[in-house]
Formats: sequence, C-alpha cells, structure tokens
Amino acid sequence: MTSYFAPAALLPDGWARDVRIETDAAGSISAVLAGAAPEGAELLPGVVIPGVPNLHSHAFQRAMAGHAERRSPPEARDAEGGEDSFWTWRTTMYRFVGRFTPEDAEAVAAQLYAECLEWGFTSLAEFHYLHHQPDGTPYDEPAEMALRHLAAARSTGIGITLLPSLYRHGGIFGKEPVPGQRRFLNDLDGFWRIADGIRGAIAGDAQAGLGLAPHSLRAVTPEMLAECARFEGPIHIHAAEQRREVAECLAATGARPVEWLLGNMPLDARWCLIHCTHMTEEEAAALARSGAVAGLCPSTEASLGDGIFGLPAYRAAGGLLGFGTDSHVGTSPRDEMRQLETSQRLAWQHRSIATDAAHPHPGRNLLEAALAGGAQASGRAVGAIAPGRRCDLVALDDGHPALCGRRGDELLDAWVFSGQGNPVRQVVAGGRVVVREGRHVAAEPIAAAFRAAMRRLSA
Repeated sequence: MTSYFAPAALLPDGWARDVRIETDAAGSISAVLAGAAPEGAELLPGVVIPGVPNLHSHAFQRAMAGHAERRSPPEARDAEGGEDSFWTWRTTMYRFVGRFTPEDAEAVAAQLYAECLEWGFTSLAEFHYLHHQPDGTPYDEPAEMALRHLAAARSTGIGITLLPSLYRHGGIFGKEPVPGQRRFLNDLDGFWRIADGIRGAIAGDAQAGLGLAPHSLRAVTPEMLAECARFEGPIHIHAAEQRREVAECLAATGARPVEWLLGNMPLDARWCLIHCTHMTEEEAAALARSGAVAGLCPSTEASLGDGIFGLPAYRAAGGLLGFGTDSHVGTSPRDEMRQLETSQRLAWQHRSIATDAAHPHPGRNLLEAALAGGAQASGRAVGAIAPGRRCDLVALDDGHPALCGRRGDELLDAWVFSGQGNPVRQVVAGGRVVVREGRHVAAEPIAAAFRAAMRRLSA
C-alpha cells in the first residue's frame, strides 16, 4: 500500500486541505482522508487535482504533427473543391501511414503517452484503426498494432482503453475504400479477432480496458454498426465532424449523422460521439437526453478547419462532454479546455460561455466536465479522487508564475487560461509516480526511440 499527501486537493464535494490518499496494491484508491497528518505518506507538491482522461487519441498521428501544415499542391486541392481542408489533410495522412512498422507505432505512442502524462492526462482512449501491413495483409497476430499501443501504455504508466476501430468502406453505407485506407480495413470476423486478441492481453490488468470504435457512418454499414451496438462496454464513433459529411449523410439517408444515430442506434451511456461539430440545437438536446458523451477535440478541430462546437445549446440541455487530443497537434488538457472556451467567445462575441450564475468559474466547470465525461467514455474507474477510483493524481505547482497568488477555483481558471508554461509538477497514474519535477521518469529513453522512428519515417 502507498500513501500520498496533498496540502490541497479537489475532491468530489469540493476543495479540501491536508488530504491523505491511500492506495491498494492494484493502484486504486482505498481511502481519502481530509484534515489528516502527512507522516508516512509521499508529499505531492502544490495543489492536487484528479488526473484527466483523454477520450480520443490516434497515436500514430503524433508523428504527423506539424508535417501536414503546408499548402496542398493544386491537384490535391482541385480534387477536394479547391481549398485545403480536412479532406486534403486526410490524403496526406493516407500517404504517411504506409510507412509505419509495429516498432514505429510503439515508439511514437510511447512518446505521445509520456507527453500526455507530463501535461496531466493520466489515462487515454486509443481509437485505433492502423491495423494491418502496408498492403492490407493482417499480421500473424491480428491485434499486433493494438498490442504495440498497449505495450507503450505499460512502459509509460498511462491508463488505456483500447478501442479497435471497425473500418470497411470509403463512404457512407457501402462506397468502396480507396487504396490509402487498406491498412484500416476489416470485415466483422477480422475485427472480432482483433478485439479478442486485445481482451486476452489485458485480462487482469487494472490499467487497461476494452471498447469498440465503429469508425464513422462513412466506414461501416448499418448492419455492422448494429453488431457493435450489442457490445456492453464503451462504443465510440466519429460523427458530424465536417459539413461535407453532414451533406453526404443527408443525401444518402435523409438524416443528419447525429440525427441518424439517435434514430437508429440505442444511444446510451456506453456511447461517445466524437466531434459532433455540426449539430442542430434539436440534435444537441436529444444527444444530451441519451446520456452519451460528446467527445470534443478542440485543438484538432481548429487545426483541420472543422468548425466550432455548439456549446451553449448542449450545455443548456445538460449534455455530457469530455476532451481528446485526436491528431495531437496539442497534448495538454489545459489547452483543449482553453481552445473550447475561447472559440466559443469568438463565435458568440462574449465571455464566460462555460459558466452560469451558480458556477462562475469556467476552469472548474471545464475540468469537471472533462473528468465526468472522460471517465464515462473510458469505461474505467477514473476521474475523481475517491475510494474505488484509480489513483490518478496531478500536482499543480502553485508557485508557478501562472498560478502564484491563486487558490481554489481561481487557480483552475489561471491554469486553463493563463500563460504557455506547464505548471504540472508531479503525476501519479494507477498509484505509480510517472512524472517528477515536470518530466516523465523515463523521458530520455522514450525520446531516443521516438527520434529513431522519426528518422526512419522521414527518410
């Protein structure tokens, strides 16, 4: 048993002083005592908040961050309507994925996971669709690439929910895939073999979980989606990210993507709809009533020119949301929360969107949304400093220039909205210290393997 001591900590019922956190051998919290003594416990410096769940990751795209920014050549732009967009970015991504080996995938994922831990993400949902060899042939172990992500999670200490992605088609309800998608493709039998391989590998591992990720309405048929809907754990799907996607869905089905899912699938607390950028207010209210989570990735959505999520209507309806880093142009929960709120301010031309009279601090509100929505979407016992939850803790340096002189909810506002430096000082994931003095405990060997992979991928 390990004990940690926080001079100040955010508990489910609010801020508390002198908090002792006891853990069991498996890395779960067994007791939380406020007003306790520090003797025999490891001191967590500063102000402690729950570790934040990252609910949407495509780890291999960390190797692309900054690589797909230049203006596309005329032939690529002409093929996609004359403008750089999500669709031209996707073509660049298809070219890039042909180079990845399993070793590269593990090295890139480990670098990403270490960075996420250093910024305060302590668990992650890996929406994984890079399954096969470059020509589309399955590896001898069908789950090879997924298991490389599991190995990266175990080496870094981050908690993980593996979400193997079902991807069969190249357009809504049956369009043939393009060559760049061949590493992603499975029929249902192949997909279940991958899921079974993951299930066997994580058996008994409290730091890992399994969900399913039918990629999108573009990539699976209704029959495939119905099979996935029988799964009892987390189910994630991309939905309504792009206006063109909405138009194609309307043309094919007479309904918008979220509208179609609400009308044809048993959406409930198992489901996480990623992006939901283009919903009507009626869709937002209905999604909120379903109990599903909207998985927002504001830095990626800005990078790809997706649009701005309709936060006021969804929040007014009581909708659950959480944050992911998706393409990993950013790896910080603070930055995802900031991007969401400030994009709303630009769209609506006023301030403090994620607040109300009873909850005036946007930093606290966004953090609590991230914790609740991220925990539900992950299907793991994370997101709170409470008995029975995983011992995932983030110590913020309250002497950091961005935070000094702030306490409580004002400190969270400062964390989210002030400065560019990283005030995360120490991180515990699954009861294990993985970040000390702001650096991952294995940062150097992880970075060396990443640099080697990047040299090969960039050759």
